[in-house]
Amino acid sequence: MNIEPELCKVENALEIIVGKWKPIILLHLLKNGTMRFSELKRSVPNITQKMLTKNLRELEEEYIIDRVVYPQVPPKVEYSITEYGKELEPILNAMHEWGTKHQLHKTEKTSRGDRSTGLFCSSASQ
Repeated sequence: MNIEPELCKVENALEIIVGKWKPIILLHLLKNGTMRFSELKRSVPNITQKMLTKNLRELEEEYIIDRVVYPQVPPKVEYSITEYGKELEPILNAMHEWGTKHQLHKTEKTSRGDRSTGLFCSSASQ
């Protein structure tokens, strides 16, 4: 790896996509394309309207998603991922793959009682 830790910009990336909801919102927009607010709310049923609004605004401020408001009654608002935002797709895919592998690894280690902390030392080694 050629990244100098003191020059690392991982923190910048994490500020944009970290959180419980942002990756899920982004995955829905990547998969479904343009979505109305109500469609996003239904797609992420455990998110509150306030939290969805907050996360969408933050992603819009970072130019990851576009928001289009149609001047009609009732108001119609649509969200879509920008071309720039689409660059996150391989990152989100890699995070998903690693998360799946990690969960399997953790399950295997737990079922065998493996712990590097020494919590499961045999009495012969003590």
